[in-house]
Amino acid sequence: MRKQVLYSIQSPYREAMDIIGYKFGKGEKAMCVVGSMRGNEVQQMYVCSQLVSRLKELEREGAITDGNEIMIIPCVNYYSMNLGKRFWTMDNTDINRMFPGYSLGETTQRIADGLFREIKGYTYGVQMASFYQQGDFLPHVKIMETGFTEHEYMNDFGLSYAFVRTPRPYDTTTLNYNWQVWGTKAFSLYTNATDTIDEPSAKIAVDAILLFMAKRKIIDAKIINGYNTEIINENRLIQIHSQTAGIYKSYVKAGDEFKSGDILCEIIDPLEGNIISKIYAPINGIVFFRYNRPLEFEKTVLYKIIRT
Repeated sequence: MRKQVLYSIQSPYREAMDIIGYKFGKGEKAMCVVGSMRGNEVQQMYVCSQLVSRLKELEREGAITDGNEIMIIPCVNYYSMNLGKRFWTMDNTDINRMFPGYSLGETTQRIADGLFREIKGYTYGVQMASFYQQGDFLPHVKIMETGFTEHEYMNDFGLSYAFVRTPRPYDTTTLNYNWQVWGTKAFSLYTNATDTIDEPSAKIAVDAILLFMAKRKIIDAKIINGYNTEIINENRLIQIHSQTAGIYKSYVKAGDEFKSGDILCEIIDPLEGNIISKIYAPINGIVFFRYNRPLEFEKTVLYKIIRT
C-alpha cells in the first residue's frame, strides 16, 4: 500500500486539508473508489476504510492482479465533517456539483479540480454516494445514462437492483457524469445510511466492490457471488406521497413485499392522537425507499416502490 496526498488546500485558521489516496498494486489505472465528499457522509467514509483494510490483506496475499493499480479515497471533505456540516463550511456549496472543477475558481471548484486531475484516467470508478431524501432504502448501484458506460457492467456488483438515471441539467457537474465523459466507466453505489454507520449494508457495499474487481480481473480472489441484478430505469419507481401532515407510523420497511390494498402507513394527528390518514398500496410491489422520520409534511415522499 502507498499512502499519497493527492491535493492539499491551505487554511489561514486551521491545518491544511489534505485529500489522501491509498494505492494498491502497480500498473494501469484500473479502479478508483471515492468516499465522502460531504460532511455528513460518515457511512461512505467507513465503507472506504473497510476497503482499505481488505485490500491490505489481499495485497499481502498477492491477490492484486499484476499490472493493475487500485486507489481508494475515503474522505474528500473532512473540514465539513469535523464541523458536522453537509456542505462546504464557508459558503455551503457542494463539491459534487463542481466537477470537472476550475483551478482558479471558488474553493470547492478548486478542490474538485485538484481531485479530478488525480482520478481521471481510471478504467472503472465508483463513488460512494448518499441519498438526497431522508429515509431507508435498498443498497443499489446506479449509472448516469450518458452512453459511455454499458448497463451490463452493473451486474458484476452482485446487488439485487441497479438503476439507470437519465441526467438532468444539474447532473452534468457531478463526479459520476464527468468521470464518464472523460472515459471512466463510472458507477454510484448507495448503502442504507449516511450520517450513521450501518454495518450490514457497509459489508454489502465492500463485498460488492470486491466482487466487481474480481469479475473484472483486477484482483484474483474468491469473493462470494451476489444476486442476479435487476436493472431498472429510475423513472419506473412509483412514488407515494402523504396527503396531510402529522406523525408517521409505517407498517413496512425497505425490502418488504406487499400486495395491492395492503396498508403501508397511518398518519396520526400530533395533538389529538387520532388517525387522520391511511395509505394503502396501489399495486403489488417491493419497498425500495421508505421515509424514516417520525414527523412528515403534506406531499412528503413516503415510499418509492418497485412494481412486481
